[in-house]
Amino acid sequence: MTAEIICVGTEILLGNIVNTNAAYLSERLASLGISVFFETTVGDNPKRLESVIHTGLERSDLLILSGGLGPTKDDLTKEIAAKACGQELVEDPEALRRLKEYFTSTKRPMTENNLKQAMVPENCTVLYNKNGTAPGMMIHAEEGKKVILLPGPPSELLPMFHHQVEPLLKEMQPGILYSDVIKIDCMGESAVETEILDLIDEQSNPTVAPYAKLGEVHLRVTAKADTEEEAKELVKPMTEELYRRFGKKIYTKKEDVTLEDVLVEMMKERNYTIAAAESCTAGMFSARLVNVPGASDVLNESFITYSNEAKMKYLNVQEETLKTVGAVSEETAAQMAEGVAKTANANIGVGITGLAGPGGETQEKKAGLVYIGVCINGKTEVKKYQLKGNRQKVREVAVSRAMTMVRLGMENE
Repeated sequence: MTAEIICVGTEILLGNIVNTNAAYLSERLASLGISVFFETTVGDNPKRLESVIHTGLERSDLLILSGGLGPTKDDLTKEIAAKACGQELVEDPEALRRLKEYFTSTKRPMTENNLKQAMVPENCTVLYNKNGTAPGMMIHAEEGKKVILLPGPPSELLPMFHHQVEPLLKEMQPGILYSDVIKIDCMGESAVETEILDLIDEQSNPTVAPYAKLGEVHLRVTAKADTEEEAKELVKPMTEELYRRFGKKIYTKKEDVTLEDVLVEMMKERNYTIAAAESCTAGMFSARLVNVPGASDVLNESFITYSNEAKMKYLNVQEETLKTVGAVSEETAAQMAEGVAKTANANIGVGITGLAGPGGETQEKKAGLVYIGVCINGKTEVKKYQLKGNRQKVREVAVSRAMTMVRLGMENE
């Protein structure tokens, strides 16, 4: 099956928003074994949108459109898609009921233009929206082709695709696809690929494909079979081989598990608590931990100690250290980690200090220089990183590196 992604919105073309929907949809379709040959972005123009849909129907089995399902006049995706598929719009009673219920529950008046969101193509499967007002839909077009319409906001598109569209696409696919996602948090993409070039060269079923993520590398191992159990059996030897090669560098083989999920679970198992002292990352480490339900069981408290004064006041970083080697140093990172563990009475203390840039660089200390200290039950380790990228990327990768140090530190106790 071949697919085409069409993202609708003049704001995307103008660069007012970043088109994350296309990246998400491409990755998910690839994981389902569906080939994406074309991605198109088109503005809120009826003629151009209709032309793009007609072209897509000629060359692809499946079209997935995002955006343009709202109540305003320039939200025309549904109307144009229905026209291109030769279908009329009809009122869907359940969509109307949900729409009215939404406005009643939020105590907001429902204006007349909202009623258009209850109109759907006559031959479609309606995808009811639990996170917004606009339903999605799968239009059943001629010659067995499908046109899927999804709302533009990622907070609505992602859960709708995951919970409603993916099961439909799996039913349409001959055979069953199953994947393990091997996640590695302490190697770069080129190094990982070098280790598995022989597996890539010899692959057939299952396949193994590397994907670079921020601070991580994921290896998707996918097999196709008549049943899920058969597909799992095909994947198993490849997954075991990857574990033999990478060992503790792998932190999970489950797609929906994050590094912070693993940290929280490990700490719960050990009855450990953690506290962080963050300078250049300014709370990002703690924020990622708090993304995990139940993080309150392990996260005592954290400090954003951006200034030298704060480092001395809350963490007992020595003034002499700051004067002689500076805030961005191995010694300061160690004292931050040890100080926050003691202050918060935590098993684990994390200290992150660095130069995210731009500004503040010296001949010896360039932008991207980060020191991370991790103190686990009184034993301290500090690592120096020279990270690449803009300010935000340096900070995000620093957090990932700190999490990896905590994970490996607990495993190596």
